This record gives sequence, C-alpha cells and structure tokens, in this order.
Amino acid sequence: MGKAQKKRAMRRHNPMRVPDSHLPNGLASASQTSSKTEAVLPIMQKMESPDAPERKWACVAVSNLIQNDPSTRRLLQGKNIVGALITRLTDSEEEVVIEATGALRNLCIDGGYDICAEMYNKNILVPLKTFVPKVSATLSQFLESPRTAPENVQKVVYEFADNVITTLWCLSETSNKALTAINEIQLIPFLMSFLAAHDKLPVLPVVSAAQCLYVLTDDNVPAITDVKSDAGYISCLMSIVRSQPKNPSDARLMTLCVLAAGILRNISPIPPPAATTLLDIDKDIVLPLLLPVISSVALPEVSKVVMELVGREAAEPQIEKLSLKNAPKSDHKTSTELELEMLEGKLRTVQLALEVLTGACATLPDPEVAESEDDGVEEEDETDDIEDVTDIEDDTEQDMVIDHGPSESPLSTLLPTLISPLLALIHPTTLSFPPLAAQSIHPPTTSALSAIHVSAFECLNNLFLSLATTGNKSISADKESGNKVWNEVWSALRLVGIETGLGQERRRDVWEVAIGVLWGIGNVWKGAIEPNEGQVRLLMQLSNHGSDPMLQIKCIGTLECLAQFPGSIEGNKAISDYLLSLLPSETASSSLETEPLLQVVSALIDIYSDEDMPYDINFRQGGYLQRLVASIDGVRRAVKGINRRTKGGYEVKRRGEEVRDNLVGFIKYRRNLKL
Repeated sequence: MGKAQKKRAMRRHNPMRVPDSHLPNGLASASQTSSKTEAVLPIMQKMESPDAPERKWACVAVSNLIQNDPSTRRLLQGKNIVGALITRLTDSEEEVVIEATGALRNLCIDGGYDICAEMYNKNILVPLKTFVPKVSATLSQFLESPRTAPENVQKVVYEFADNVITTLWCLSETSNKALTAINEIQLIPFLMSFLAAHDKLPVLPVVSAAQCLYVLTDDNVPAITDVKSDAGYISCLMSIVRSQPKNPSDARLMTLCVLAAGILRNISPIPPPAATTLLDIDKDIVLPLLLPVISSVALPEVSKVVMELVGREAAEPQIEKLSLKNAPKSDHKTSTELELEMLEGKLRTVQLALEVLTGACATLPDPEVAESEDDGVEEEDETDDIEDVTDIEDDTEQDMVIDHGPSESPLSTLLPTLISPLLALIHPTTLSFPPLAAQSIHPPTTSALSAIHVSAFECLNNLFLSLATTGNKSISADKESGNKVWNEVWSALRLVGIETGLGQERRRDVWEVAIGVLWGIGNVWKGAIEPNEGQVRLLMQLSNHGSDPMLQIKCIGTLECLAQFPGSIEGNKAISDYLLSLLPSETASSSLETEPLLQVVSALIDIYSDEDMPYDINFRQGGYLQRLVASIDGVRRAVKGINRRTKGGYEVKRRGEEVRDNLVGFIKYRRNLKL
C-alpha cells in the first residue's frame, strides 16, 4: 500500500479559491459568461493612464471585479491583466503600487497555479524582492517606535506586507524554478521577524508569514536548514504553539498555531540543545493541538449558514463598486461578506490541520533507494533464473518471501482517536460540490468544503496504512468497528456520487483517495468485511475504466481484502475470476501495466495462501492453479521489461522479482498439497 504522497504541485491548502473548471475553454466563452465584460476595457485603458488616481482606480477595480467571478478573471487574464499589474509595481505613485500588489495577491489566491505561473514567467519576483528590505526596515521602525507613524499609515504598511508575503507564498508552490528563485531571496529572517513579533502586530500579516514559512519548509532543504540553525526561531515557534486560543473557532489565531505546529513538523528532528529535541513532535504537539481543531466545526451547519447568508446578500441592494468618483478601498466588504469570509477562514483552518495531520499519520518511512544503487547493475538473464514449475514437485514453501511486519509503534496507539472526527469530515454537504457544469452559489465555501473532504480522506488513508503495517491487534480484533467504518465510508461516497464533466474534478479526487482508504480498512480488518455485490462491481468498473495505474492498484488491493471473507464463497469466486482475467496467458499478454499486474499476482497468492479457508474450494474446482501456471511467462516478461534506471524503477524491479519468485514458489506449494 502506498501513502498519500504530497507532490509540490498539489500540496497547497488553497489551490484555487474560486474554481473555473466548469467554464468552457477560450476567451470567447469567458466574454459570454461574464456579466462585467463592458467594464474590462475601461480598466485596461485606465491602467495605463497618465493620471495616478485612474491607475489606482483600475487596480482596485480588478480586485472588485474578480471577487467570486472566475469568468471575469479569465477575461481579464486574456487581456494581459497580469502583465499590466506587474508593470504598476514600479509605478511612481506609492498608492498605485500598493493597490497593484493587492490585486496581484487576490489573483494568486483566487486563480491558483496558472495565474501564479504566468506571474513568475513575467518576472514578478524582480519588483517583489525589492519590497522585502523596505518592509523589513519599516517594520523594525514601527516596533522600536510605535508612535512614529499614525495608525492609518501602519495599517497600510501591514496590508502591503500581507500582500507581498501572500504572493511570495503562492509563487513558491508554482514550480521548483519559482521555489529556487524564492530561496535565493533568503526570506526566513524576514518571515520569522513577523512571527517573533506576533503579539505586537496585526494577526493577518503574521498568519501570512507563517503560511509562507510553512510552505517553504516543506521538503525544501535550504529553508529547513535556515530555520533549524537558529534556536531562537524554534523557541518562537514553540511559544506560538503553546499560546493556542482556548476557543478553536478563533480562526486566525488558531491558524497561526496550526501553522507553527506544521513548521515544527517540517523541520523535525529538532537539533539539540533546544528543549523541543526531547519532544515527539507528532505525539506531544501535533495530535493534542489539532484534534480539537478538526472537531471544532459541523460541516452541515456551516453549509446551512452560508446558504442563508448568500440568500440574504442577494436580497440586499448592491453597492456600485466601480465608480471612479469616490472609488472604494479594495478591502471594502459588507457585513454579510465579512461573515462569509469568517466561515471560510474556519474551514481553511480545519483543512490546514488535516494537511498537517496527514503527515503525522504517515508514521512509517517510505522505501527509499539510493540512486547509486542503480548504477553498475547488470541485467541478469532471467530466462534461466526460474526453474520450470512443471518439473519440480518438492516442497518449497520456504521459497516464498515472508514479511512479518514491524512491531506496533507508540504513535499507532494514538491514531485511532482520529478515526471518528475524520469520518465526520468526509460526508458531503449541499455546498460541497458545484452543480453539473455550473458555478456554486458561493465558490470559496465549496472549494473549502471539497478540500476538507479530500484532505480528510488523505488523512484516513495514511492512518489506516499505518495501523495495518504497525499491527494494532486491539483495533483489528474489533470487527464490528471495522464494518462500521467501512459502511460509513461507502455512505459518504454515495453522497459524493460519480458525476463527471466540467467542474466535477473534486468528486473524482475524492474517489481516487477514498479507494485507498477502503484498501486500508480492508487490510486492518482483513477477513472481517463481507463483499457486497454492488460495491465489488463498482470497484471492478473503476479498475477497468481508470487510466491511472495507482487507482487500479488500489481497486485490486481492496478486492483482494474482500475476497478473504471466509463466509462468502460466491463473493470470493467473483473477485478471483476477475483477477484471473487480468493475468497474461500463454497466448495473450495482460491489459494491465506492470505494477497493477504485480498487484494482481500478489493478491491471488495472498487470497489462497491458506488452503483451509472455506473459499479455497474455488481454487480447486475452478482450475486456478493451471491459470496461474499459464501466466508465468507473461509475468516473467513484464518483470524483465522493468527499467531500473527510470524514476522509482529500482524499487519496482525489486518488487517485481519478489512477486515473480513468490508466484513460482506458490505454484510449487499448491502442487505439493495434491488437493
């Protein structure tokens, strides 16, 4: 079983606040679906105006126009709004620079990776990095002499700092090139200065600094080294964790604590002589802090309140936000918008906590094979390394590779406390997914809710993987709980549905992760979950129609677990016949790629490794042994074709050789039984 790996392109807790995948591609479709098409041209014209107030107005108007409006955002993007705003970052008027930074920040947050990539390619980092020392110097001045600047001036500076930091945070997740360039700016002292003064500064720029630091320390050695090299930084992070608010619903302060815990996780192990060195970060900090956070919201209640607020907002008279006369500030929000933003903040805090917990639940290291091991390895002649099974009748049970598994870890005894609160977060609400080919009534809430569902499933995936591998016997012995968890996951998946089409990508994401959860549950409670015909059929369909080999592996692994329910001979037969149909034969190769094929072979060996099971009658009466014998040459060819020098190829090759040898040993073993 594989963990839910965090890829750089997918780890952001807010990948797209206002999704636009429900819209057809093309500028023409954006023009047709936007209700503000006529406002775009004046904005682009005024962006280049010689009059500074008009340039400022244009920057403010961008922020207002794109709010919850992906079609207008696309339309503006097609008119090169990104390039125009980046140009305004070097404007001669400070107010224009400030508003341009705010508009770019909002585009990053709402638009996700595509816009961030465009910004990076158009050299946004050149002007951005000049702002860092200026903000740093001003911040030092404010902290040393708070009365040197009026409150409204300080407010502008802090908002500007928040915009700069948030943009850098988003850009750092765009690509490895962008991350490398941001590493060269050496932001760690700048970001830590905000965290060090968290009790003296507004919470918003402090949280943004923590967000940026959390992202930069995720599998990024230069940033990790910089944070670990200063004991004061570690002490600061610990003080933030310990200052957690008593009320978990205090979203911004709670988010700061969650981020501090996440940063400590990212940089662990903590080097001595810090006192934190003696702590188990996951057991002593992460789980106690984050369990109350993920239990602090009821998603159906949040969904209900949001729907009421959106209805109220629709009934309120709309304020014209684009009048050049009396142009509003870019942060102008109604009371309803502020309430919606507060609820979204709570949801994002929960989602962030789930992201940190997902790492904590992966208590086992991934197999790592040094690249050097691939060098100088000669391809052996595999035509002679497997003896013909038709000629050997001796008992070779010892030839099979036995994995006894590691002993139970201390953390695995704490993980079960997460199961119930995580299950509460996988059930979709009315707003969890958008209607088919349409936009949600409140896209930010829908984006946050669907992200929570995916993250909760990812956390459960790692949790059950850890429980299955560390062998928590008290958990696996409770078969009633296993069936309850299994049924609850399927209950949630029925609500998710299998709709496809524009805008429904999150439903697919949920299914892809959830199959891994089902596989994990099946492994923890192997032999305790009775195969349900409808569920089995759906798993087979997903395997057959999926183009992702990893999804096929998960489906096959889940079916393998279901086939081992002792009392279901018919269920076992249906699953085994399906798995056998995926094997190569003497006349045809398998339709599967190599890794799913290895999973099929391993599954059949596992299912029929105990000839005393009631369902073993299927193996004997169905001629399964002969079908396995017929697959040997095809399996051998598939293993021989694995290239060790491709990414991950060494590990796949090693597993392939192990499965191939186990297949031969298993056939010999079954023949010697003479059943």
